[in-house]
Amino acid sequence: MNVRNPNSSTLAKPASIKDIARTAGVAHSTVSRALRNSPLVNRETVERIQRIAREAGYRTSAAARSLVTRRSDTIGVVVTNIADPFVAGVVSGIEETADQHGLSVFLANSNAEPEREIRVARKFEERRVDGIIVTASRVGAQYVPLFSHMQVPIVLLNNQHPSQVAHSVMIANVQASLDATRHLMALGHRRIAYLGDRFGYQSDAERYAGYRQALEEGGLPFDPLLVAHGDGKPEGAEAAIADLLALPQPPTAVFFYNDLSALGAMRQIRHRGLRIPADISVVGFDDLYICQYLNPPLTTVRQPMRQMGRMAMETLLQIFAGAESGHDIKVPGELIVRQSTAPPKESS
Repeated sequence: MNVRNPNSSTLAKPASIKDIARTAGVAHSTVSRALRNSPLVNRETVERIQRIAREAGYRTSAAARSLVTRRSDTIGVVVTNIADPFVAGVVSGIEETADQHGLSVFLANSNAEPEREIRVARKFEERRVDGIIVTASRVGAQYVPLFSHMQVPIVLLNNQHPSQVAHSVMIANVQASLDATRHLMALGHRRIAYLGDRFGYQSDAERYAGYRQALEEGGLPFDPLLVAHGDGKPEGAEAAIADLLALPQPPTAVFFYNDLSALGAMRQIRHRGLRIPADISVVGFDDLYICQYLNPPLTTVRQPMRQMGRMAMETLLQIFAGAESGHDIKVPGELIVRQSTAPPKESS
Protein backbone atom coordinates (compact mmCIF):
# COMPACT_ATOMS: atom_id res chain seq x y z
CA MET A 1 0.00 0.00 0.00
CA ASN A 2 1.21 3.50 -0.76
CA VAL A 3 2.29 5.46 2.32
CA ARG A 4 4.32 8.58 2.93
CA ASN A 5 8.04 8.10 2.55
CA PRO A 6 9.58 9.69 5.68
CA ASN A 7 12.66 10.65 3.65
CA SER A 8 10.54 12.46 1.05
CA SER A 9 9.04 15.95 1.26
CA THR A 10 6.11 14.92 -0.93
CA LEU A 11 3.11 12.72 -0.33
CA ALA A 12 2.77 9.37 -2.03
CA LYS A 13 -0.17 8.71 -4.34
CA PRO A 14 -3.38 8.36 -2.27
CA ALA A 15 -4.62 4.85 -1.62
CA SER A 16 -7.12 3.52 -4.13
CA ILE A 17 -9.85 0.89 -3.96
CA LYS A 18 -7.38 -1.44 -5.73
CA ASP A 19 -4.82 -0.90 -2.92
CA ILE A 20 -7.41 -1.56 -0.23
CA ALA A 21 -8.64 -4.71 -2.01
CA ARG A 22 -5.08 -6.07 -2.22
CA THR A 23 -4.42 -5.41 1.47
CA ALA A 24 -7.76 -6.90 2.56
CA GLY A 25 -7.48 -9.84 0.19
CA VAL A 26 -10.88 -9.26 -1.37
CA ALA A 27 -12.30 -8.26 -4.75
CA HIS A 28 -12.60 -4.61 -5.84
CA SER A 29 -16.40 -4.92 -5.88
CA THR A 30 -16.39 -6.08 -2.26
CA VAL A 31 -14.43 -2.98 -1.22
CA SER A 32 -16.86 -0.71 -3.11
CA ARG A 33 -19.84 -2.33 -1.41
CA ALA A 34 -18.20 -2.24 2.02
CA LEU A 35 -17.41 1.47 1.73
CA ARG A 36 -21.11 2.05 0.97
CA ASN A 37 -22.19 -0.12 3.96
CA SER A 38 -23.91 -2.53 1.58
CA PRO A 39 -25.86 -5.35 3.30
CA LEU A 40 -24.42 -7.70 0.66
CA VAL A 41 -21.13 -7.73 2.64
CA ASN A 42 -21.06 -9.23 6.14
CA ARG A 43 -20.57 -6.74 8.98
CA GLU A 44 -17.17 -8.02 10.08
CA THR A 45 -15.74 -7.63 6.57
CA VAL A 46 -17.28 -4.16 6.23
CA GLU A 47 -15.66 -2.99 9.47
CA ARG A 48 -12.27 -4.49 8.51
CA ILE A 49 -12.28 -2.86 5.06
CA GLN A 50 -13.39 0.51 6.44
CA ARG A 51 -10.63 0.34 9.06
CA ILE A 52 -8.03 -0.36 6.37
CA ALA A 53 -9.41 2.53 4.30
CA ARG A 54 -9.20 4.95 7.24
CA GLU A 55 -5.64 3.92 8.08
CA ALA A 56 -4.65 4.37 4.45
CA GLY A 57 -6.19 7.85 4.35
CA TYR A 58 -8.61 6.81 1.62
CA ARG A 59 -11.10 9.48 0.56
CA THR A 60 -14.16 8.78 -1.54
CA SER A 61 -14.07 10.52 -4.91
CA ALA A 62 -17.17 12.68 -5.30
CA ALA A 63 -16.78 12.55 -9.08
CA ALA A 64 -16.53 8.77 -9.11
CA ARG A 65 -19.48 8.44 -6.75
CA SER A 66 -21.62 10.70 -8.93
CA LEU A 67 -20.96 8.43 -11.93
CA VAL A 68 -22.51 5.56 -9.98
CA THR A 69 -25.35 7.38 -8.21
CA ARG A 70 -25.99 9.97 -10.96
CA ARG A 71 -26.11 12.53 -8.15
CA SER A 72 -23.55 15.24 -7.45
CA ASP A 73 -24.88 16.09 -3.97
CA THR A 74 -24.61 19.76 -4.91
CA ILE A 75 -27.18 22.56 -5.15
CA GLY A 76 -26.80 25.72 -7.23
CA VAL A 77 -28.16 28.95 -5.75
CA VAL A 78 -28.58 32.05 -7.94
CA VAL A 79 -28.82 35.31 -5.98
CA THR A 80 -29.33 38.87 -7.17
CA ASN A 81 -26.53 40.36 -5.07
CA ILE A 82 -24.44 38.63 -2.43
CA ALA A 83 -24.15 41.97 -0.56
CA ASP A 84 -27.93 42.14 -0.04
CA PRO A 85 -28.74 41.41 3.64
CA PHE A 86 -31.95 39.63 2.57
CA VAL A 87 -29.91 37.25 0.42
CA ALA A 88 -27.63 36.45 3.36
CA GLY A 89 -30.59 35.37 5.49
CA VAL A 90 -32.12 33.22 2.75
CA VAL A 91 -28.83 31.52 1.84
CA SER A 92 -28.22 30.76 5.51
CA GLY A 93 -31.48 28.79 5.61
CA ILE A 94 -30.68 26.98 2.36
CA GLU A 95 -27.21 25.98 3.53
CA GLU A 96 -28.45 24.87 6.94
CA THR A 97 -30.97 22.45 5.42
CA ALA A 98 -28.64 21.30 2.65
CA ASP A 99 -25.89 20.50 5.16
CA GLN A 100 -28.31 18.43 7.25
CA HIS A 101 -28.82 16.22 4.18
CA GLY A 102 -25.17 15.99 3.16
CA LEU A 103 -25.45 18.45 0.27
CA SER A 104 -23.07 21.24 -0.73
CA VAL A 105 -24.18 24.65 -2.00
CA PHE A 106 -22.65 26.60 -4.89
CA LEU A 107 -23.47 30.32 -5.00
CA ALA A 108 -23.60 32.57 -8.08
CA ASN A 109 -24.49 36.24 -8.48
CA SER A 110 -26.91 37.35 -11.24
CA ASN A 111 -26.58 41.10 -10.48
CA ALA A 112 -30.38 41.20 -11.04
CA GLU A 113 -29.72 40.86 -14.81
CA PRO A 114 -32.26 38.55 -16.53
CA GLU A 115 -29.86 37.32 -19.22
CA ARG A 116 -27.15 36.58 -16.69
CA GLU A 117 -29.65 34.78 -14.45
CA ILE A 118 -30.57 32.32 -17.21
CA ARG A 119 -26.91 31.93 -18.19
CA VAL A 120 -25.94 31.08 -14.60
CA ALA A 121 -28.82 28.59 -14.27
CA ARG A 122 -27.69 26.84 -17.44
CA LYS A 123 -24.08 26.77 -16.22
CA PHE A 124 -25.26 25.07 -13.05
CA GLU A 125 -27.10 22.49 -15.13
CA GLU A 126 -23.95 21.84 -17.18
CA ARG A 127 -22.07 21.24 -13.94
CA ARG A 128 -24.69 18.60 -13.09
CA VAL A 129 -25.97 20.09 -9.85
CA ASP A 130 -28.92 18.14 -8.42
CA GLY A 131 -31.16 21.20 -8.13
CA ILE A 132 -31.23 24.99 -8.50
CA ILE A 133 -32.76 27.68 -6.27
CA VAL A 134 -33.17 31.16 -7.77
CA THR A 135 -33.83 34.08 -5.41
CA ALA A 136 -35.85 37.10 -6.59
CA SER A 137 -35.93 35.78 -10.16
CA ARG A 138 -36.22 38.47 -12.84
CA VAL A 139 -37.21 35.96 -15.54
CA GLY A 140 -39.54 33.56 -13.73
CA ALA A 141 -41.95 33.12 -16.66
CA GLN A 142 -39.12 32.07 -18.96
CA TYR A 143 -38.42 29.00 -16.84
CA VAL A 144 -41.68 27.40 -18.01
CA PRO A 145 -40.40 26.53 -21.52
CA LEU A 146 -36.94 25.85 -20.08
CA PHE A 147 -38.29 23.15 -17.76
CA SER A 148 -38.90 20.82 -20.71
CA HIS A 149 -35.24 21.10 -21.76
CA MET A 150 -33.41 21.40 -18.44
CA GLN A 151 -32.77 18.13 -16.66
CA VAL A 152 -32.56 19.70 -13.20
CA PRO A 153 -35.41 20.89 -10.92
CA ILE A 154 -35.68 24.61 -10.17
CA VAL A 155 -37.32 26.34 -7.20
CA LEU A 156 -37.97 30.09 -7.40
CA LEU A 157 -37.84 32.07 -4.15
CA ASN A 158 -39.64 35.45 -4.18
CA ASN A 159 -40.09 35.29 -7.95
CA GLN A 160 -40.30 38.86 -9.30
CA HIS A 161 -42.42 38.22 -12.41
CA PRO A 162 -45.86 36.55 -12.47
CA SER A 163 -45.61 33.04 -13.91
CA GLN A 164 -47.01 29.56 -13.62
CA VAL A 165 -43.89 27.85 -12.33
CA ALA A 166 -44.02 24.41 -10.81
CA HIS A 167 -42.22 25.17 -7.57
CA SER A 168 -41.98 28.51 -5.75
CA VAL A 169 -41.72 30.06 -2.29
CA MET A 170 -43.08 33.59 -1.89
CA ILE A 171 -43.86 36.02 0.91
CA ALA A 172 -47.58 36.78 1.19
CA ASN A 173 -47.06 40.38 0.08
CA VAL A 174 -50.68 41.55 -0.13
CA GLN A 175 -51.62 40.49 3.39
CA ALA A 176 -48.37 41.82 4.84
CA SER A 177 -48.94 45.21 3.20
CA LEU A 178 -52.53 45.24 4.41
CA ASP A 179 -51.27 44.76 7.96
CA ALA A 180 -48.66 47.53 7.63
CA THR A 181 -51.11 50.08 6.20
CA ARG A 182 -53.81 49.15 8.70
CA HIS A 183 -51.32 49.78 11.49
CA LEU A 184 -50.80 53.34 10.28
CA MET A 185 -54.54 53.87 9.90
CA ALA A 186 -55.15 52.56 13.43
CA LEU A 187 -52.73 55.20 14.71
CA GLY A 188 -54.93 57.86 13.10
CA HIS A 189 -53.03 58.59 9.88
CA ARG A 190 -55.14 59.68 6.92
CA ARG A 191 -52.48 60.82 4.44
CA ILE A 192 -50.46 57.65 3.99
CA ALA A 193 -47.97 57.44 1.13
CA TYR A 194 -46.52 54.39 -0.59
CA LEU A 195 -42.95 54.55 -1.85
CA GLY A 196 -42.41 51.59 -4.17
CA ASP A 197 -39.93 50.26 -6.72
CA ARG A 198 -40.05 51.62 -10.25
CA PHE A 199 -38.88 48.42 -11.96
CA GLY A 200 -42.33 46.81 -11.94
CA TYR A 201 -41.52 43.69 -9.96
CA GLN A 202 -44.26 41.39 -8.72
CA SER A 203 -43.40 42.08 -5.09
CA ASP A 204 -43.93 45.82 -5.63
CA ALA A 205 -47.25 45.27 -7.43
CA GLU A 206 -48.52 43.06 -4.62
CA ARG A 207 -47.40 45.40 -1.83
CA TYR A 208 -48.99 48.32 -3.64
CA ALA A 209 -52.19 46.27 -4.01
CA GLY A 210 -52.26 45.62 -0.26
CA TYR A 211 -51.79 49.33 0.42
CA ARG A 212 -54.68 50.24 -1.93
CA GLN A 213 -56.92 47.57 -0.43
CA ALA A 214 -56.30 48.83 3.10
CA LEU A 215 -57.19 52.41 2.10
CA GLU A 216 -60.40 51.22 0.45
CA GLU A 217 -61.41 49.08 3.40
CA GLY A 218 -60.73 52.00 5.77
CA GLY A 219 -62.75 54.44 3.70
CA LEU A 220 -59.76 56.63 2.84
CA PRO A 221 -59.64 58.23 -0.62
CA PHE A 222 -56.74 57.19 -2.85
CA ASP A 223 -54.49 60.09 -3.81
CA PRO A 224 -52.09 59.28 -6.69
CA LEU A 225 -49.84 62.12 -5.53
CA LEU A 226 -49.05 60.01 -2.46
CA VAL A 227 -47.45 57.26 -4.55
CA ALA A 228 -43.78 57.57 -5.47
CA HIS A 229 -41.16 55.15 -6.75
CA GLY A 230 -37.49 54.66 -5.97
CA ASP A 231 -35.13 51.91 -7.06
CA GLY A 232 -35.22 49.69 -4.00
CA LYS A 233 -32.00 51.30 -2.73
CA PRO A 234 -31.36 54.13 -0.24
CA GLU A 235 -30.24 56.61 -2.91
CA GLY A 236 -33.38 56.25 -5.01
CA ALA A 237 -35.61 56.60 -1.97
CA GLU A 238 -33.94 59.85 -0.92
CA ALA A 239 -34.99 61.51 -4.19
CA ALA A 240 -38.48 59.99 -4.14
CA ILE A 241 -39.27 61.02 -0.55
CA ALA A 242 -38.13 64.56 -1.33
CA ASP A 243 -40.95 64.81 -3.89
CA LEU A 244 -43.51 63.55 -1.37
CA LEU A 245 -42.34 65.97 1.33
CA ALA A 246 -42.57 68.87 -1.14
CA LEU A 247 -46.32 68.35 -1.66
CA PRO A 248 -48.66 71.14 -0.43
CA GLN A 249 -50.16 68.49 1.87
CA PRO A 250 -47.32 66.07 2.55
CA PRO A 251 -48.00 62.61 4.01
CA THR A 252 -47.97 62.03 7.74
CA ALA A 253 -46.84 58.43 7.22
CA VAL A 254 -45.04 56.44 4.52
CA PHE A 255 -45.07 52.71 3.83
CA PHE A 256 -41.91 51.64 1.97
CA TYR A 257 -41.34 48.83 -0.51
CA ASN A 258 -38.33 47.63 1.50
CA ASP A 259 -36.10 48.53 4.43
CA LEU A 260 -33.27 49.83 2.25
CA SER A 261 -35.67 52.42 0.81
CA ALA A 262 -36.80 53.37 4.31
CA LEU A 263 -33.18 53.85 5.40
CA GLY A 264 -32.45 56.31 2.60
CA ALA A 265 -35.70 58.19 3.15
CA MET A 266 -35.05 58.53 6.88
CA ARG A 267 -31.81 60.35 6.16
CA GLN A 268 -33.59 62.75 3.79
CA ILE A 269 -36.38 63.33 6.32
CA ARG A 270 -33.83 64.32 8.98
CA HIS A 271 -31.97 66.48 6.48
CA ARG A 272 -35.16 68.52 6.13
CA GLY A 273 -35.38 69.03 9.87
CA LEU A 274 -38.31 66.65 10.39
CA ARG A 275 -38.59 64.21 13.25
CA ILE A 276 -39.48 60.52 13.09
CA PRO A 277 -42.15 59.69 14.18
CA ALA A 278 -43.24 63.06 15.62
CA ASP A 279 -43.58 64.66 12.18
CA ILE A 280 -43.80 61.58 9.95
CA SER A 281 -44.14 57.85 10.62
CA VAL A 282 -42.12 55.30 8.66
CA VAL A 283 -42.77 51.60 7.95
CA GLY A 284 -40.39 49.34 6.03
CA PHE A 285 -40.50 45.80 4.66
CA ASP A 286 -38.02 42.92 5.25
CA ASP A 287 -36.82 43.47 8.85
CA LEU A 288 -33.14 43.54 8.06
CA TYR A 289 -30.88 43.00 11.07
CA ILE A 290 -29.92 46.68 11.24
CA CYS A 291 -33.54 47.86 11.65
CA GLN A 292 -33.64 47.28 15.39
CA TYR A 293 -30.53 49.45 15.84
CA LEU A 294 -31.69 52.50 13.89
CA ASN A 295 -32.68 55.73 15.62
CA PRO A 296 -35.55 55.31 16.01
CA PRO A 297 -35.81 51.52 15.54
CA LEU A 298 -37.81 50.81 12.38
CA THR A 299 -41.34 49.45 12.32
CA THR A 300 -41.33 46.94 9.47
CA VAL A 301 -42.75 43.74 8.01
CA ARG A 302 -40.55 40.79 8.85
CA GLN A 303 -39.82 38.35 6.06
CA PRO A 304 -38.75 35.03 7.64
CA MET A 305 -35.67 34.88 5.42
CA ARG A 306 -33.99 31.85 6.97
CA GLN A 307 -37.31 29.97 7.07
CA MET A 308 -37.95 30.77 3.40
CA GLY A 309 -34.51 29.47 2.49
CA ARG A 310 -35.21 26.26 4.40
CA MET A 311 -38.58 25.88 2.65
CA ALA A 312 -37.00 26.29 -0.78
CA MET A 313 -34.39 23.63 0.04
CA GLU A 314 -37.03 21.32 1.51
CA THR A 315 -39.05 21.70 -1.69
CA LEU A 316 -36.04 20.49 -3.69
CA LEU A 317 -35.66 17.54 -1.31
CA GLN A 318 -39.30 16.61 -1.90
CA ILE A 319 -38.68 16.72 -5.65
CA PHE A 320 -35.66 14.45 -5.22
CA ALA A 321 -37.90 12.04 -3.29
CA GLY A 322 -40.28 11.85 -6.23
CA ALA A 323 -42.96 14.45 -5.42
CA GLU A 324 -44.90 15.06 -8.62
CA SER A 325 -47.28 17.87 -7.65
CA GLY A 326 -46.15 21.47 -7.86
CA HIS A 327 -45.54 23.59 -4.79
CA ASP A 328 -46.60 27.25 -4.56
CA ILE A 329 -45.84 28.19 -0.96
CA LYS A 330 -47.01 31.52 0.47
CA VAL A 331 -45.18 32.48 3.65
CA PRO A 332 -46.91 34.98 5.98
CA GLY A 333 -45.04 38.12 6.98
CA GLU A 334 -45.09 39.55 10.51
CA LEU A 335 -45.54 43.22 11.37
CA ILE A 336 -42.86 44.26 13.87
CA VAL A 337 -43.92 47.48 15.59
CA ARG A 338 -41.07 49.64 16.85
CA GLN A 339 -40.57 53.35 17.51
CA SER A 340 -40.66 54.78 13.98
CA THR A 341 -44.49 54.95 14.00
CA ALA A 342 -46.80 57.02 16.21
CA PRO A 343 -50.09 58.95 15.91
CA PRO A 344 -49.92 62.06 13.69
CA LYS A 345 -49.55 65.40 15.46
CA GLU A 346 -53.13 66.42 14.84
CA SER A 347 -54.35 63.22 16.51
CA SER A 348 -52.08 63.49 19.55
